[in-house]
Amino acid sequence: MAKPKYSNKFNGLKWPPLVPGTLIRRYKRFLADVEFKDGTVVTTHCPNTGSMKGCSEPGRPVYLSFHDNPKRKLKYTWELIEMPTSLVGVNTLVPNRLVFESVKAGLVPELAGYEKVEREIKINTHTRLDLLLTGVNGQRCYGEIKNCTMVNDGLASFPDAVTVRGLKHIAELEALFESGHRCVMFYLIQRMDAEVFKPAEPIDPEYSQGLRRAVDSGVEILAYDVSIDLKGIKLNRRIPCEL
Repeated sequence: MAKPKYSNKFNGLKWPPLVPGTLIRRYKRFLADVEFKDGTVVTTHCPNTGSMKGCSEPGRPVYLSFHDNPKRKLKYTWELIEMPTSLVGVNTLVPNRLVFESVKAGLVPELAGYEKVEREIKINTHTRLDLLLTGVNGQRCYGEIKNCTMVNDGLASFPDAVTVRGLKHIAELEALFESGHRCVMFYLIQRMDAEVFKPAEPIDPEYSQGLRRAVDSGVEILAYDVSIDLKGIKLNRRIPCEL
């Protein structure tokens, strides 16, 4: 995705110019074939490491960004897919940017009041977390942001594939909480048709159990959906969580 443009008063991320097409197939995780209106077929970069269950159906309208960079083998990046009940943002780079800027702008009441907000914080030799909020008295809040695109009948679920890395992040937050820090798991639902969030236990029972254990220990959980259209994406409302 091209570097997003921010207004002085943050009101979400604006998409770069989007090119419409029809999804033919997604394969090898990072590739997708898309057909344009004139019949041209292009292979586009798919910036999503998950299974994309529920948002990669062939024949659906999709929207791509174009990048005329000679160093890029694939000139197009898949940004959005149009599902029956919502546009869905598939680019996993978006949640970190959107949540970071929204927290900085004071648009997440649960994470307001901190003096400093930082991204991509290294907490040890092998782990980085997505957010660090520091208060005026030095108190710290660590946050990890996850991209959620799977929604069925109003139920948003994460993960859409087994995630060893995600389970490790939960354990890191749990350890930081036990060391005296506030810790938050933040699930950004990149679509508008969710009513409740739950961990996807049938897909990854270990992750689901780890999340429940961490929350029982004191790690907090937040889920937000978005307002999304062909112009941009912004944080919308908090979604209730059921564990």
